[in-house]
Amino acid sequence: QVQLVESGGGLVQPGGSLRLSCAASGRFRSIDTMGWYRQAPGKQRELVASITSGRTTNYADDVKGRFTISRDNAKNTVYLQMNSLKPEDTAVYYCNADVNSFDFSRSFYWGQGTQVTVSS
Repeated sequence: QVQLVESGGGLVQPGGSLRLSCAASGRFRSIDTMGWYRQAPGKQRELVASITSGRTTNYADDVKGRFTISRDNAKNTVYLQMNSLKPEDTAVYYCNADVNSFDFSRSFYWGQGTQVTVSS
């Protein structure tokens, strides 16, 4: 079983910054793509950013230039640096990982979510 544990959410004023972290633990062979999604009240969950094991990144249009995704493969951890935050960034942020097991099966795992609130 694989666990993803997120941290770093909170309340921040518009224009402020937060850094989210997500660490994967458990038994697995490797992790391919890791990503951050968010879900605001009354809306569907949407991709914010993703990063492959080779560190190729992908961003949603509305966060380009403000958010940066990175990962530490040795620590099985993915980060999301969020700058110039806006009220519309308010949501629960979820970590996702594409995990390869020792039996060569592949599974997607989600973290429990961390609340990010941008408000004055």
